[in-house]
Amino acid sequence: MSPQESEPVTDAEAAVLFADLKHAPALVLAVSGGPDSTALMLLAARWRAALTKGPTLIAVTIDHGLRPEAKKEAAAVAKLARKLKIAHRTVRWIGKKPATGLQQAARAARYRLLGEAARKARATHILTAHTLDDQAETVLIRMARGSGITGLGAMARRAAVPGDRAGKAVLLRPFLDLPKSRLIATLRAAKISFAQDPSNRDPRFTRARLRGLLPKLAEEGLTAARLGHIARRLKRADAAVETMTDAAWEFLVRTAHKAVVFEAGWIYVPDEIALRLLGRAVTAVGTEGPVELAKLESLKEALDTARNSGDARFRRSLAGAIVTWTPQALTVEPAPPRRSKTLTKHRRQPAARGKSR
Repeated sequence: MSPQESEPVTDAEAAVLFADLKHAPALVLAVSGGPDSTALMLLAARWRAALTKGPTLIAVTIDHGLRPEAKKEAAAVAKLARKLKIAHRTVRWIGKKPATGLQQAARAARYRLLGEAARKARATHILTAHTLDDQAETVLIRMARGSGITGLGAMARRAAVPGDRAGKAVLLRPFLDLPKSRLIATLRAAKISFAQDPSNRDPRFTRARLRGLLPKLAEEGLTAARLGHIARRLKRADAAVETMTDAAWEFLVRTAHKAVVFEAGWIYVPDEIALRLLGRAVTAVGTEGPVELAKLESLKEALDTARNSGDARFRRSLAGAIVTWTPQALTVEPAPPRRSKTLTKHRRQPAARGKSR
């Protein structure tokens, strides 16, 4: 670890990290009690205290109800928040927990509850303490899942709150370029303790297993910083391709009767842009949510094969949409409703006494 990676974050650095939030009315800080989020609360409180006028800070702790220690950790966060002179709320995830996909469900619940807290507080931003280490892990996870350019761009500093369609708050990750070690050093310098979530080391979870690989990868030069650089470069490339896709959409697409119709010239655009155009159309008119990249690529490959073989017509369904190609145009329209099957139970007694279903 270089000396720079073990130094506390200075107040001057924090002022730069939070500078664009100076005029916000209120900010929600997602604070679990772990080292990263505790450092977020400490540095945000110091920054706010140095301002003559600034946003109200509300630290929010989500108790998922999954560990008995969570209640004690939330109380410790509340105690520190009082010491730092900022508001604190503990919000509990109530309801039945799934037997599988627990981490994904907990993440969705966390953002939903944070979004609700932001609306109640009239906060314009929700701040999380994701670090450079988290970014590196996310890149590895998405590589393992076969993500495309967009996915490998990983987390952005500023983004929409996942799943919070009704909210207006923006998700902000001010520490995305900072290594976790600097946040821990900040807390140690301030003599502030923090909790350790054992799930972060639980080999049952993909992120924990990949976290354990990072030191070995760093020995080969694939450090967290380098993975972060890769993510930023891919995000930059993704933004450029999206701009080109926007232009192609405006030039090639027309809509009619809820359908998206591409003019014949769509066959001349580069494959990556063609994929995105097709994906946008399927998502826009389909009924089964965003289409998976692998399925979209399979559709595009089959479409290209049909077109190159001289077929006069191609038709296939995907994600609740019907994609039809003719030499004149490519049309994407909603798929017809699926017919439900009525099950009839035959009974031995006379039909007059039976019950139809």
